[in-house]
Amino acid sequence: MGWAARFLTAVSFLAAGVLFAPDALLAGPGRSGAGVAAARLAHILCFATAWGSALWVTFIGGIVMFKYLPRHQFGSLQGKMFPAYFMLISVCSAISVAAFAYLHPWKTASTIERYQLGFLIAALGFDLSNLLVFTPMTIEMMMKRHKIEKDLGIGGEVGWSKSEEVAKKSTALAAMNKKFGMIHGLSSLANIMAFGSLAMHSWYLATKLQM
Repeated sequence: MGWAARFLTAVSFLAAGVLFAPDALLAGPGRSGAGVAAARLAHILCFATAWGSALWVTFIGGIVMFKYLPRHQFGSLQGKMFPAYFMLISVCSAISVAAFAYLHPWKTASTIERYQLGFLIAALGFDLSNLLVFTPMTIEMMMKRHKIEKDLGIGGEVGWSKSEEVAKKSTALAAMNKKFGMIHGLSSLANIMAFGSLAMHSWYLATKLQM
C-alpha cells in the first residue's frame, strides 16, 4: 500500500469518526465547535504518537536491535533513525503544545492546566535539544569512534562492545570512548526527561476520560 493510499485510508476513518460522534463539533460560546474538536484531535493524536514512539524506540526497538545486530551496523542504523525519530516527536510535541494552549488559554487556565502545559513545553525542549544539539554530536562522535575501532579490528561483534577492553591499550580509543559516552549520556538523559514529561501528562489525560 502506497503512502497516498495509507493517507486516504486514515482520512476515511477520521471522517467516519466525525459521522459517528457529531456532538464533538459542539462547543461553548465564543469558539468554533469544529475548531475545538480539531484542537482536541490534534493534541490527542500528536501526544499519542510522541508517547508511543518514545516508548518503542527507548525501551523496545533499540534494545532488540542492539541484541541482534553487529555493533557498527546497529550504530549506523541508529544514526539514520534517531534524526527522523527526534524530528517526529519534536513536531508532535510542538503541535500538542499549541493545541493544549489553544484549548486552555493561560489567563483562564487552572493551576493544574498550567502545570500540564509546562510538562508539554519541557518535553518539546528536551526533544529539540536532542534534535538540534545532542544527536548530531553523538552521530559525529560515533562515526569517528567507528573509524578508530575498524582500524583496531573490532566493531563487528553483536551485543556488548569490546571497545573498553581494547581501549586499555589504545589511548586514542579511550579518549574517543570518553567523549562519546558523555554526549550519548546527555542525549539519553534528554530523551528520558522528555518521556517522563509526557508520562506526567498521560496521567492528566487519563483523569479526563469517562469510560
